[in-house]
Amino acid sequence: MTTALNPRLGAGLLEHARLQPARTALTVGRRDYSYEEAVDTARRWASLLVEAAGGRPGRVGVFAYRSEASYLGVAAALFAGAAFVPLNRKFPVERTRSMLERAQVDALIVDAASLPALPDVLRGLRRKPVVLLADVVRSEAGELGPDVRVLDAMDLAIAQPLLQLPAVAADDIAYLLFTSGSTGTPKGVPVTHGNVRAFLDANQERYRITADDRLTQTFDQTFDLSVFDLFMAWENGARLCAMDPLEIIAPAKYLERNAITVWFSVPSVGAVLRKRGALKPGSMPTLRWSLFCGEPLPRATAEAWQAAAPRSTVENLYGPTELTVACTVHRWDPATSPAACVHENVPIGRPYQGLQPLVVDEELNPVAAGESGELCMAGAQTTPGYWQAPDLTAERYFRHGGRTYYRTGDLVRLQDGEYVCLGRNDQQVKVGGHRVELGEIEAVLRRAGAVEAVALLWPDPDTLTAVVSGVPNPGPLAAACEAALPVYMTPRSVRLVDEMPVNANGKVDRAALRRLLDSPADADRAPTPPPTRRKGLA
Repeated sequence: MTTALNPRLGAGLLEHARLQPARTALTVGRRDYSYEEAVDTARRWASLLVEAAGGRPGRVGVFAYRSEASYLGVAAALFAGAAFVPLNRKFPVERTRSMLERAQVDALIVDAASLPALPDVLRGLRRKPVVLLADVVRSEAGELGPDVRVLDAMDLAIAQPLLQLPAVAADDIAYLLFTSGSTGTPKGVPVTHGNVRAFLDANQERYRITADDRLTQTFDQTFDLSVFDLFMAWENGARLCAMDPLEIIAPAKYLERNAITVWFSVPSVGAVLRKRGALKPGSMPTLRWSLFCGEPLPRATAEAWQAAAPRSTVENLYGPTELTVACTVHRWDPATSPAACVHENVPIGRPYQGLQPLVVDEELNPVAAGESGELCMAGAQTTPGYWQAPDLTAERYFRHGGRTYYRTGDLVRLQDGEYVCLGRNDQQVKVGGHRVELGEIEAVLRRAGAVEAVALLWPDPDTLTAVVSGVPNPGPLAAACEAALPVYMTPRSVRLVDEMPVNANGKVDRAALRRLLDSPADADRAPTPPPTRRKGLA
């Protein structure tokens, strides 16, 4: 492989198109794309991107969803020397328009299913990008405006492949991802080719992906975890299998039919499957790796998944977008991992090789070994800061000991050589003057039988409420909290929902949960009464 010497994200796709052109690079639905076909298509699109920009484009938006355009559009942007900007038609139009405007994209690759939303997305943009319609002819596109240049499927079909790809340096941006911001405005995180190369090299050293592997794609591409599947497959000659959302929530037949060897998802998917009784022992025999990331992995989910995929190794990955997908990992061991869990969640483990962890207090002073504090990380995967936001960059990145660290906002403690996550520093709340870790309450609820559990302050800043799923009656959970927690930590009520609301990335959406609690329909669902307060537990 030449990719170790080539910082370009996508170099492996080019290499394997040369070495094994007939092997399958991508499966979308029932359609397979060989490495040769994928590279030829992406090179032709790349040539139009370069021609439309009058040279190497800066950023290319990919407004497509689980389609040829969504995956090969990423490759085309990279081959053109641009950074790709993933967009999602399921997002509100205003949010997508804001991303386009802030990213200042030169071109926009669009699939047929996303086309109906395009006129509203483009409306009001001061600078209109060139639009590439990957699978639509111009006559079917409708009116996009007189100032929008459109290249359609016919143009793409006759385009000559881009043979001489622009040179890429390690510090060049590979992709620009927008994450949620506390102000309500998405934060832009530019991730460099060097950042991603360091991440891929660390993971290949660990997982040894080969051309015989088949990896799932459970994530939307606006979620940075999708980068793992996409490029761990293509850099190593393996097959990427894009799963439909309905297949994700009932995956056993899909995994067997496609001989999937590597599963990667958020833990919530496993929790839902467990609640539905879909994690039957031995039901996923083809898996050799079962990976989870994006939110805490409950012990019960890890145990159930291990039983369902007995030939696989289960791992819990952890990391924010700003540290390039993931930066620590714990390998589940049925004999020792359960005892290492904190708040009923699996440890986040050890840092990747080449990363330097630092645990600090509120003044950014390092804490003593074994004490809790905020996890910060430095190293080759640390991104350069936020897109056009120097004040926010200064707030979240800092220098220490000659290195630049990113503040994760997660509270951790070093335990037996591995980190355990105690929760977000913004999920530590005060109730009646007492500091309360919401994760501790959620752990009690899960131990008492809840499949999913969320504790939050609602309906006012002084009232703790718990929301659970996966139990027929929340009453015993309230009793469990009363027995295990002091009065100030005991939820005033425990409310039952059929399923937790999740965001576009599959994580529990706390804001949506608050709106659900605020809705009149929720008032019809009788919560458990406040538990009897015991004396002596203040």
